[in-house]
Amino acid sequence: MKTYYYDHCASSPMLPTVVETMSELMKLHYANASALHRSGTEAMKLAERARASVAERMGADSDEVVFTSGGTESNNLAIKGIVDKVARPAKHIIISAVEHASVYECARQLEARGIALTVLPVDSLGRIDPDDVQKAIRKETALVSVMHVNNETGTIQPIADIGQIVKRHGHVRFHVDGVQAIGKVPLDWHKSGVDLYTGSGHKFGGPKGLGFLLVRNGVELAPLLSGGSQENGVRAGTLNVPGIVAMSQALRLTMEGRQERRRTMYAMRQRLQEIVSAIPELVLNGADAAGGKQETIAAPHIVNFSYPGMRPEVLIHMLEKEGILVSTQSACSSKSLKPSRVLLAMGHDADRASGSIRVGFGDEHSLEDIEVLGERLIKVVAGLKPLERK
Repeated sequence: MKTYYYDHCASSPMLPTVVETMSELMKLHYANASALHRSGTEAMKLAERARASVAERMGADSDEVVFTSGGTESNNLAIKGIVDKVARPAKHIIISAVEHASVYECARQLEARGIALTVLPVDSLGRIDPDDVQKAIRKETALVSVMHVNNETGTIQPIADIGQIVKRHGHVRFHVDGVQAIGKVPLDWHKSGVDLYTGSGHKFGGPKGLGFLLVRNGVELAPLLSGGSQENGVRAGTLNVPGIVAMSQALRLTMEGRQERRRTMYAMRQRLQEIVSAIPELVLNGADAAGGKQETIAAPHIVNFSYPGMRPEVLIHMLEKEGILVSTQSACSSKSLKPSRVLLAMGHDADRASGSIRVGFGDEHSLEDIEVLGERLIKVVAGLKPLERK
């Protein structure tokens, strides 16, 4: 039986050409890019070409790209880097209630250190009201951090509107976790009002352990790590040149023909919505519950639904037996037995928030694949027995 991998939100398969590139570079360019000899210089040139490529694809300048170990480090560097750089004694940060754990827990950690924290509520679709951002900003505010696309529901936040609000407050910086958006939802970096933007290589066909943080020119960060002066002193550590080049290649490939691919993915999402809506035991969550394509509020590659009263692992393992791989919540929280913090924040009860399933499409999927997913989902739900419920 063919296996269909629908967990791209957790991690995407590396593109074959990217695997080849990284393997070859690991054989040939193993020198430390900070070394002064020829091999080191060649490695640094490769890293700088990759930096320029990432900048071009993201619409940024090369000196605005900082390479990191991934989304978690980038988010922590953005948030703690701003807070620790601000000189004033009273500091305040703003996040939404549906942020990824690497933002949410980072903010809570800072709160424990005495930093004031405001957690903004979301509506039933998982979106924050930009007016709430305006009301929450005060003279002590150092940073607003709001994700671009929610990693569980696919809901798109009104980043441009928030960016315009933050720009009116010169002392406040705006960070956006763009991990689930890159290659799926467009961003105009120069017009967005965003000061810091997070990317993670393994979410768009690149290697794990590589990411980047876009840092707008003029924005200063305190480094998380003590050590060398790599990345202009913002991020110490030996550059992973093969990984950096592989990530830049993956970004280039995922951006090619993106508009046409987005249309196909929205069609797949629409079809899966229809299938799920026709199964009485299931309910759609997030922007999917609004119906239609809703391209301004829903990313094309994520569908989230619940089977209230059913343990999600039961449905996940039953689908796996049918060759369908999906997940529950985010990969960082999937082993937790607690209800989804995101769905609770959206106003759903614990029963619904505990039984959510996330489907994440990839470039390899087609409408025909969605039909297979639908057939097997219908079969599994019909075969579940009442005694398997909570």
